[in-house]
Amino acid sequence: MNPDEPMAPRRASVGLMFSHPAHVLALGAGSGLSPIAPGTVGTLWGWVSFLVIQRALEQSLAGPLIDVAWALILAFGWLIGCWACTRTAQALRVADPGSVVFDEIWAFWLVLWVMSPVDLVGQALAFVAFRFFDAAKPGPVGWADRLFKLRPGQAIGWGQGVGIMFDDLVAAACTLFVLALAVVVRQGGVTAGVLG
Repeated sequence: MNPDEPMAPRRASVGLMFSHPAHVLALGAGSGLSPIAPGTVGTLWGWVSFLVIQRALEQSLAGPLIDVAWALILAFGWLIGCWACTRTAQALRVADPGSVVFDEIWAFWLVLWVMSPVDLVGQALAFVAFRFFDAAKPGPVGWADRLFKLRPGQAIGWGQGVGIMFDDLVAAACTLFVLALAVVVRQGGVTAGVLG
């Protein structure tokens, strides 16, 4: 074996997941190990975990402190997510592995937090919109996805971890924009709110 030759990619597994805390986080506590649509399964896990965390926060905090808690969770989640996604991509020897789903989880937490309070129908619409933007990668999401791609000869590093998280941040922003636009249109347009 030539030492200059890149090593073959590794397959995500339960064993790999439990070998390091970063992998448990990046693989979404196992949701990223789904053989079918791991990004969708990870986003579903993000939705369920958001509801659990939100309920816990509502039972222990009041009013604006819930938003402060979410802002802290998301800020620390971004930093920890970049680290976990980097370490797991390095372990899998793939710059943006499909099994790494913490980016979907984090981004969907952001969407649901910004939209709150919203009923399950609204959350389901957000889920569908987010999955569209994350999977299809139209326009700005595709740009964000390409921004941190490896160049020939480059090793997997922090740039790829940030890139894994960043395109999902842009997908979340696109989701929120489209849903806000839908609300404006449903309510009669921008002038209805300004002139009405």
